[in-house]
Amino acid sequence: MSRLLVVEDEQHLAEGLRFNLEAEGYEVEILGHGGRALEALLRDSTRFDAVVLDVMLPGKDGFAIASELRAAGRYVPILMLTARSRPEDVLRGFEAGADDYVPKPFELAILVARLNGLLRRGRWHRDAAAAAGGDVNAQDTIEFGGRRIDFEAMQVTSGEQAHRLTRMECELLRYLVSNAGKAVSRRAILEEVWGVHEDTDTRAIDNFMVRLRRYLEDDPSSPRFLLTVRGVGYTLALPAER
Repeated sequence: MSRLLVVEDEQHLAEGLRFNLEAEGYEVEILGHGGRALEALLRDSTRFDAVVLDVMLPGKDGFAIASELRAAGRYVPILMLTARSRPEDVLRGFEAGADDYVPKPFELAILVARLNGLLRRGRWHRDAAAAAGGDVNAQDTIEFGGRRIDFEAMQVTSGEQAHRLTRMECELLRYLVSNAGKAVSRRAILEEVWGVHEDTDTRAIDNFMVRLRRYLEDDPSSPRFLLTVRGVGYTLALPAER
């Protein structure tokens, strides 16, 4: 049985989520204060298989909680609940490290489907870690220049260093790999990777690229692989021998 932490300060909504999620077969714990939720997750994030995290919370908001968890190396899957689905709110959640989001008000079936997707990816990562050194499906990995991207395990390995990826980082890397050698615009990334179609600030993309360069490049300030295409966006330049 998957164990969920629901971080929601509106008691009626939290209890409604608990009732419905338990009916779906989940084990559910509720916390209504952002600071206490962060403390519990930093103390032992492996206690939970996923977190349903509201944005507006007392103590610390959902953005701060997600950001601090990722900075501390805690990669429990996070489904963020947003009162609005404005593109800037969605992108801010992804930048903070959320794996997915559901805008309020939401349909329970959609919330459960999104949770199931996050939990499946979590199981894939654990299975991949347990089978380290075994055979890996080639379509889920790519190797170049001493780097290895494992999309199934959501991890980048460079030399002796391994970097966990959030789902959004993983999807962005997959998109860049599938368009390797081509210049892709920031707008295309927003629309085709994250499904954001409204006019919004594309600088969030640049922040993601800064992080990906830290994972991929020996010298992020002088990249060899993840290159800026001035006036357009970015391109992933892969060596001929792969």
